[in-house]
Amino acid sequence: MILSTTPQTADAVTPGSLLPLPALRDNYIWLAAGSSHAVVVDPGEARPVLDFLEHHPLQLVAILLTHHHADHVGGARELAQVTGAKVYGPATETLPVCDVRLREGDLVNLDDPALALRVLDVPGHTAGHIAYSGTLAGQPVLFCGDTLFSGGCGRLFEGTPRQMHDSLAKFANLPPDTLVCCAHEYTLSNLDWALQVDASNKKLKEWKIRASELINHGIPTLPTQLALEYAINPFLRLGNPQVMQAAQQWSQRSLSNSVDIFAALREWKNAA
Repeated sequence: MILSTTPQTADAVTPGSLLPLPALRDNYIWLAAGSSHAVVVDPGEARPVLDFLEHHPLQLVAILLTHHHADHVGGARELAQVTGAKVYGPATETLPVCDVRLREGDLVNLDDPALALRVLDVPGHTAGHIAYSGTLAGQPVLFCGDTLFSGGCGRLFEGTPRQMHDSLAKFANLPPDTLVCCAHEYTLSNLDWALQVDASNKKLKEWKIRASELINHGIPTLPTQLALEYAINPFLRLGNPQVMQAAQQWSQRSLSNSVDIFAALREWKNAA
């Protein structure tokens, strides 16, 4: 699989390419390219995708949605109308367009691009949020919407701390080299906060330096890798003594279990 963060020409996009198309203020629309077809995930607007397709000989065949927020679905109807692409989305959420309703355990398999995905129910950010876990051209990938970010996780607009805690736990069994395709460029602000929680974390410090370099050169920090997130993301390190102590000190209350620790960290991040 080829990861390309700055596709400029048709030659730069080959079968198996995975590209973050910038959209709106800080969104990424993920595009998976095949030999003649393409798939996009969470198109908050249509124009970046249409502009890309104008310059690359690919036909859009599928649109994958993770949840109902406008910055993830705003371009879905137009793209479906213009391209004829089939739209997949969460079974329980109100969407502007959806041809195939998905729940945990459902499969999305395509030959071109070579996508083999399994649906996970990951409520928390929204009540019906889903994620797509599997492979693109053999490379493990996770399209997680607003559930997981590099160094952070999504706000709890419709769910509870326990729900998001349990949703994030579903990622623990995925391959460590899974590419985590988050939907927003929140990395630097998340890492600034994470360093408050886990100031002595060497890998976290190194990732902050590298992420800053990428942003300074106009390069996305995403996708991140799951193994990296388990090394640096406080929301995935709830059993780490430093993270536990920091959460307890910030909240000024006893935290008896991982859900309580997660809830305190989420409150802390909200206030950051």
